Amino acid sequence: MKPKGALLVLADGRVFRGTSLGAHGTATGEVVFTTGMTGYQETLTDPSFAGQLITFTYPHIGNYGTNPVDPESAAIHAKGVIVRSATKTPSNQRATDSLTNYLREHRLVGIGDVDTRALTRHIRSQGSMPALIFSPFDADSADANEVLASLKETAAGIQGMAGQNLAHQVSCSQPYQFEGSAGTTAEAGAGPKVVVVDYGMKRNIAASLARRGASVTVVPASTSAQDIIDLKPDGVVLSNGPGDPDAVDGAPETVRSLLGQVPLFGICLGHQIMALAVGASTYKMKFGHRGVNQPVQQVGSHRVYITSQNHGFAVDPDTLPAEATATFICPNDGSLEGFELKDSRAMAVQFHPEACPGPQDTAFLFDQFIEGIR
Repeated sequence: MKPKGALLVLADGRVFRGTSLGAHGTATGEVVFTTGMTGYQETLTDPSFAGQLITFTYPHIGNYGTNPVDPESAAIHAKGVIVRSATKTPSNQRATDSLTNYLREHRLVGIGDVDTRALTRHIRSQGSMPALIFSPFDADSADANEVLASLKETAAGIQGMAGQNLAHQVSCSQPYQFEGSAGTTAEAGAGPKVVVVDYGMKRNIAASLARRGASVTVVPASTSAQDIIDLKPDGVVLSNGPGDPDAVDGAPETVRSLLGQVPLFGICLGHQIMALAVGASTYKMKFGHRGVNQPVQQVGSHRVYITSQNHGFAVDPDTLPAEATATFICPNDGSLEGFELKDSRAMAVQFHPEACPGPQDTAFLFDQFIEGIR
């Protein structure tokens, strides 16, 4: 049977044709690309991808299927998926389902057989932008031209990522105690008490703390500084999350109130919010950093680490206050990848030290955080 067609329509009018993948319907969001060769299930379930249509640059996606262990959250947060070739029959002993079935079961609209190399080059040239996936699309229908014209008009009117407060949409609604996960080697709860502020937390952040013996309490993004202090934490982690950091209402004020009272560790969006809390500013990147092979260089040395990243905003290093010290930069574009506030016992990184894409180069940051608060 001939596969049904589908369209990817960008806000600037560029159209990519492909075949229907996953659920039928229309998905809107910001089209971005990620360079990871593995980890597609973790990517789809990463809350930081909320509001985005994900282009996988690796050509074959779905080879090892899906399973109930790898997701980084309880749901798919991506708005849509774009691939060159989706494997329908996976080959892996851990697989419980195929990617194509997984997308249908979670009602995620996707498009396959896309020239993802051309799409990625276009995004790198023109920048990440709003777009939509329309599936199915019959190019031979009598009204095909009218439908395409309407889709172009719709795509041009989709809101961009700037100004969107998505963290509160993906955050947990109530505080909860993290119960650990597979791979925990230390006795969870035997060590320091850590509160994680959930701006869109990946599950492995809490698991990384639990593996080091911490008792982990996760609280919603809207939790006040006083409510956090009332939990009597030994340390606080500001998690990753989606959207524009400037739009996360109240978050910088909360972090500002916590600075100096308790050790802080910011990750990804948490890094940006901590920077805003001390008076720095953030900006929208042209196409961001997304993938499991992003290099960062430690300031003051020639040491380069390979990291997992997923962000479209960054901190302007020139706006950091004098008490902030840059700790990591991106050697590709010079963007800030980390800083610390020694007097306030606070540190933050733009990348994901909890991710395990193969290299675990920066997992030592969790060791530093835990040892620093013991």
